[in-house]
Amino acid sequence: MAIKKVLVIGCGQMGHGIAQVCATGGAQVYMYDVSRPAAERGLSKIKESLARSVQKGKLDAEKAAAIGARLSLVNSYQEATDVDMCVEAAIENIDVKRKIATELDAIMAENVILATTTSALPITEVTNKTKHPERTIGTHFHHPPVVMRLVEIVNGYYTKPEVTETVIDFLAKAGKVPVPCKDYPGFVSSRVGIQMINEGIHTLYEGVSKAEDIDAACVHGFNWPMGPLRLADLIGLETILMILEDMTAKMGPRFMPSPLLRQMVAAGRLGQKVGKGFYDYTEKR
Repeated sequence: MAIKKVLVIGCGQMGHGIAQVCATGGAQVYMYDVSRPAAERGLSKIKESLARSVQKGKLDAEKAAAIGARLSLVNSYQEATDVDMCVEAAIENIDVKRKIATELDAIMAENVILATTTSALPITEVTNKTKHPERTIGTHFHHPPVVMRLVEIVNGYYTKPEVTETVIDFLAKAGKVPVPCKDYPGFVSSRVGIQMINEGIHTLYEGVSKAEDIDAACVHGFNWPMGPLRLADLIGLETILMILEDMTAKMGPRFMPSPLLRQMVAAGRLGQKVGKGFYDYTEKR
């Protein structure tokens, strides 16, 4: 089975990037969001991204135009029932994702692949109410999806091997590095990476060093592209807290969130998207 048409649900910071990735892979992409203005902003950001790539010489103008032409907005799922795959990129909330999976399952053809984008939620639990759980799979894209090459391909309990192979082939053609893994708490990257971020926050909380110095130590000592605190700001501190709380419930106290993280989320310092987290981004806005 070839993936030629894709519906992306959710056009926020992850969703619009995923839509661009799918269009880059050659698929006709429909974009949907419960908020039409959010969908329009998402499409606008893709156009800006493509234009920047052309300006920097990373993409020729003709190819950028072709990618843009494969993207369009829809007002409902019903306008995109001819797709081969649905990629849900809604907020990291299992009830919301389960509701979307059930709604899609009710109207899509039996052969349509339903992919849930999540950094830690259990795929089997998200999709266990669907009629065809064998067609469901997890896709853990990393932020920003257009830049980051890794996509973890998470097999639920019922996921068929041919579904996994189809998704891996499609994403590889889109320039990604698909890594298959089991439906286990944190998968691979979140399980390892979230500990790194949490320990960085603990280090700041305990007064060992300043935020910029903690990040500098990791960047220059481990050759990372950015430090754990800058990465936390990029992801969103409320998302980091949610993942840590979920991992603590499932895997024990070694994933217990730093008290500083809880304080910052309660104070509304959620990271780059709101202008303040471990760093102040207000001057860049």
